[in-house]
Amino acid sequence: MRLRQARRPADRDATAVDSDRGAARVVHQVASWCLAYPDAELVERLPLLADAVDELPPGRAREGLRAFLDHASATPLDELERTYVHVFDLSRHQSLYLSYWTDGDTRRRGEVLAAFKERYRASGFLVDTRGELPDHLPLVLEYAAVADPVDGPALLQEYRPSLELIRFALLEQGSPYAGVLEAVCATLPGASPADKAAVHAMAAAGPPRETVGLDPTDPRLLPLNETAHPVGGPS
Repeated sequence: MRLRQARRPADRDATAVDSDRGAARVVHQVASWCLAYPDAELVERLPLLADAVDELPPGRAREGLRAFLDHASATPLDELERTYVHVFDLSRHQSLYLSYWTDGDTRRRGEVLAAFKERYRASGFLVDTRGELPDHLPLVLEYAAVADPVDGPALLQEYRPSLELIRFALLEQGSPYAGVLEAVCATLPGASPADKAAVHAMAAAGPPRETVGLDPTDPRLLPLNETAHPVGGPS
C-alpha cells in the first residue's frame, strides 16, 4: 500500500459511495496493482484480484482486467518482470507517466509534479511514492481507489488523452497490458476515441510552450489546453 491516512476531511462521508463509483474504485485498485512492477506480492494477490474482478458488472472493464490477470496467472514471474521492463522501462512509447504525454521534457516539470503532490495532500492521505514521480499511473490509480474517489477520477479524466495514447500504444504492441488500460478508460465518462486522431481531437488546442529535446512529431506534444490541464511533465 502506498497511501496511508493522515486525516479524513470532516465533510466527507466515507460510506456515501454509489455502486458505480464502488466498481470504479475496484477497477482502479486492481489496475494499480497490475501496472506496478510485478513481484512475488503481485503473484500472491492474483487470486484475490481475480475474485474482485469477477464481481464487477459485465463489460469492458471486467473483460480487460480479467484478460490480463489470466495472462499473469499463466506466466512465470521472471517472464513477467522481463516483459514489464521491455514494455515500460526500455521504451518511452508506453510511458506510464501521465504528464509525459502532455508536456514532455519541459522546465514546467517541477511545478507540474508539485501540483500532483498538492492534490494528494489535500485528500488527507500521506503518499509514499517509493521513488516514483507522482504522476506515475499506478500511483494515480491508487489515489483514485483509496484516497479520493472524487478527485482521483477527475485527475484521470484530465489526463484522458494520455491514458488513451498509452492504450493505443499497448494495443499496437499486442501487449496484455492493453486490457488494463481498456479497463481504466472504461471507468471514465464517454466512449474511448476510435483512433489517435480522435485522441488529439479530444484534447484542446495548444501544445506546451517549451519542447526541449522533442521532435515536432513526438506523440507527447498533444494539443492540450494548459488551463484545462494544470499539471504535467516528467522526463
